[in-house]
Amino acid sequence: MNVKYDKLKEVLEKMISMNHMIATMESCTGGGVSSVITNVPGASEVFHFGVVTYSNDYKVKMGVDHRILEKFGVYSIETSKAMAKAICLLTNAEIGIGVSGNLNMVDPIENKGGIVYFSIYQLKEKKFYSKVVTITKPQREYSKKAIINVIIDTLYDIYF
Repeated sequence: MNVKYDKLKEVLEKMISMNHMIATMESCTGGGVSSVITNVPGASEVFHFGVVTYSNDYKVKMGVDHRILEKFGVYSIETSKAMAKAICLLTNAEIGIGVSGNLNMVDPIENKGGIVYFSIYQLKEKKFYSKVVTITKPQREYSKKAIINVIIDTLYDIYF
């Protein structure tokens, strides 16, 4: 599976023209979203900050309310929303992306696997775009690219 770089490039060019910045807080994608953004020439004009937070403690340190993690669990739309909003507030980026989920293995505590939750938050609009992606293949690299492509499609829909 290939990443939709042409589509991402269009989004980043539009963001540059609007003077928008983007930041990410990722878990199961392991920095994959940040990586594909920085693979696009000129990304430094829009990419603000990216962090990988596998640990709940570090999600909290980055601004996620611990009560959300306790109430909804780490694998939830609510957590991805909290991650997206927290990274926007921390960096003052117009767009924040939060990704949480479990690519393949069933987590013994949360009893979930093969489901990824992501949210995109628009700071000025105070608006969330959230989706749930079900993983259908066991290969982690393939799964990450599939999630990243859905995120790129969602960003494209926001800007175009």
